[in-house]
Amino acid sequence: VQLQASGGGLVQPGGSLRLSCAASGSIFSMGWYRQAPGKQRELVATITSGGTTNYSRSVKGRFTISRDNAKNSVYLQMNSLKPEDTAVYYCNGRSIAGSVNVWGQGTEVTVSS
Repeated sequence: VQLQASGGGLVQPGGSLRLSCAASGSIFSMGWYRQAPGKQRELVATITSGGTTNYSRSVKGRFTISRDNAKNSVYLQMNSLKPEDTAVYYCNGRSIAGSVNVWGQGTEVTVSS
């Protein structure tokens, strides 16, 4: 399975962005992680094929993850963006047993006035 992410960019604080990630095949769990300069990669949100979601505390209530199983795609709607959301965002896909764990290329999100 390969992942192709898109949708990053520059946005002002309080603004919104939508990230998209398309997989070349079906996969159980899809999600987003991010890595800010000088920091470790961290979980943003994940969603299973059945629709079960998981969010990091820092984005809960502001970000919404969704997926279209027919299109093997996952989306991240990011609202009320803050400068601390600035990072490279990576799409991730994982099989139910974890034996498949793939990453897309990063897409950069910059929140700045």
